[in-house]
Amino acid sequence: MTQCCINPSILSADFVNLEAELQRISNADAVHVDVMDNHFVPNLTIGLPVVQRIQAVSPVPLDAHLMIADADRWAPGFADAGLASVTFHAEAAIAPIKLARELRARGAKAGMALRPGTPVEPYLDMLPELDMLLIMTVEPGFGGQAFLDVTLPKIRRARQAIDGSGIGVAIQVDGGITEDTITRAAEAGANVFVAGSAVYGAEDPAAAINRLREAGTQKLRTAAE
Repeated sequence: MTQCCINPSILSADFVNLEAELQRISNADAVHVDVMDNHFVPNLTIGLPVVQRIQAVSPVPLDAHLMIADADRWAPGFADAGLASVTFHAEAAIAPIKLARELRARGAKAGMALRPGTPVEPYLDMLPELDMLLIMTVEPGFGGQAFLDVTLPKIRRARQAIDGSGIGVAIQVDGGITEDTITRAAEAGANVFVAGSAVYGAEDPAAAINRLREAGTQKLRTAAE
């Protein structure tokens, strides 16, 4: 685990020119698509029809983050759309193990997200059902928020559990990721990073991705020594 992945969030992109905005991040590992329903979080973004069109034109795989209620009902449709990865919130799922298995059965990697205040310990036993654990480093619902350092101990505990189990589950962090905070999150054990304004707020988004990847990878390698 010495190579980090950068998944820019299009929440910070120009929604009028999404296809062009996707081309600007063609060197990313994936594009992070935030789906919000104004129920689970107090914001409304895009739904499955728009995600399907993004899937059709994106130069990199899609990584959907579903901040929606009733995830058990709606998440499988995003896997059916051909997305590489679909992440639901533990707080919005009635049967998270069943849902994770269904996402995998439909061809997508299964991710599960936790709000900053949701403990990781109750979910450690289901790590084998997941491909990725998303630990939110801000409260979900809006971009541009400041990184919450209080989440770092939770990232460390999750990394210890994953390494101890020998399961290849990625730890993704989302919220307030910059060239500074990515090093703190990587040192704690995260290896997949969602960055919105740090990428799309830069003059050259592709160069910003490279800088973030270099900073995160360097810290991962140092931590592994």
